[in-house]
Amino acid sequence: MLIAQVLNLLYNIVDRIYIGKIPGEGTAALAGLGLCFPVVTIVTAFANLFGAGGAPLCSIARGKGNRESAQSIMRNAYFMLLVSGAVLTAVGLVFHRPLLYLFGASDATYPYAASYLTVYLLGTLCVMTSLGLNPYINCQGFAKIGMLTVVVGAAANIVLDPVFIFVLHLGVRGAAIATVISQMLSALWVLRFLTGRQAELKIGFRGFQPDFACIRRIATLGVSSFVMSFTDSLVQIACNATLLTFGGDIYISVMTVLNSVRQIAQTPVMAIADGATAVISFNYGAKAYSRVRGAIRFMTQLAFGYTALSWLLISLFPAAFIRIFNQDAAMLRAAIPSLHIYFFGFVMMAFQYSGQSTFKSLNRAGFAVFFSLLRKAFIVVPLTLVLPRVAGLGVNGVFAAEPISNLIGGLACYITMRCTVMRELEHRESMQRRQTKK
Repeated sequence: MLIAQVLNLLYNIVDRIYIGKIPGEGTAALAGLGLCFPVVTIVTAFANLFGAGGAPLCSIARGKGNRESAQSIMRNAYFMLLVSGAVLTAVGLVFHRPLLYLFGASDATYPYAASYLTVYLLGTLCVMTSLGLNPYINCQGFAKIGMLTVVVGAAANIVLDPVFIFVLHLGVRGAAIATVISQMLSALWVLRFLTGRQAELKIGFRGFQPDFACIRRIATLGVSSFVMSFTDSLVQIACNATLLTFGGDIYISVMTVLNSVRQIAQTPVMAIADGATAVISFNYGAKAYSRVRGAIRFMTQLAFGYTALSWLLISLFPAAFIRIFNQDAAMLRAAIPSLHIYFFGFVMMAFQYSGQSTFKSLNRAGFAVFFSLLRKAFIVVPLTLVLPRVAGLGVNGVFAAEPISNLIGGLACYITMRCTVMRELEHRESMQRRQTKK
């Protein structure tokens, strides 16, 4: 899962690495690409809604030995992935111009953003298929196949990006073309496996009728992952619009770089949480409560250790991380102090991911949704809009909103999980021991 997540990260950041190095226009092009993040994130949100939403239910059904139910969950999820993907493509292509200006585009950065986004949207159905169905490969126990889904696309993107950007001189548009081709290859890989002999649960629509009760169950659980991604989009919009006002286009480029560094830093902890999800869900369905508690503890300890190490490295070597994407002197001057503020207390993210993953794995949709909204919609967005206007903080106020939300939201999520889920698991385990003695 970790390798798959790291390779999936390459989908997102390899474009930025190459675009940031376009001679004479890398900084402006990075800002344009950053303006596309909210739309890309919304596409991811819908893929998570039906992908991450249905996979734990599929695992629980398999743990109970109910193969027919697991099959139905996957088929209904794919149906909704295709429907939502088609709608997102149409809406994005029609309204991309007003959306980009709403997200903080200026006349200087809009051409770059539009060049990337209009091409990227053409591959939305491929994104929905590869990203949304891959969890159903992992939940069947084929983690290596799930990893290869990402390997195929990421490798293609790494090879094709410099060809389209520099050799064919297509710039930002070339990066988008390379990404779409890569996503198409990943989608074909997923469909080939899920229609082949090796898969226990197979995809297909022969005799299929949408089961709206099943879709509601998937969406109810998936709304947590959806809200996490959707609120990420809201944060990006609020940050870009505020930074344009207080710092100009260069600070949108800075935020694009900081978001990229954060994605690099948080990918392993996301992999830890995602890898634990299938284990927690399956063992909960099998009533192996001691193994559920053990998985939660191990996930939290490993995530805490990793995020502490990441925070140390980023704090000690900020310029090295920024130069991955851009080496412009003005960019470095603006980005280094912003990075120190943005990543302060990064270790608190471990508690957020551990709590969220546990709630999602055990079908506690209400808790998962609440804490997703708490950290982003109720803390980050208001602080992003307010802090720059307090005591002359300006752009520093935008970057300070992130660590404050990590502290408050992360602790609230984890403490609640400890006081609810862990106590319930201990009680169920105690009841099992008593019944065994009898």
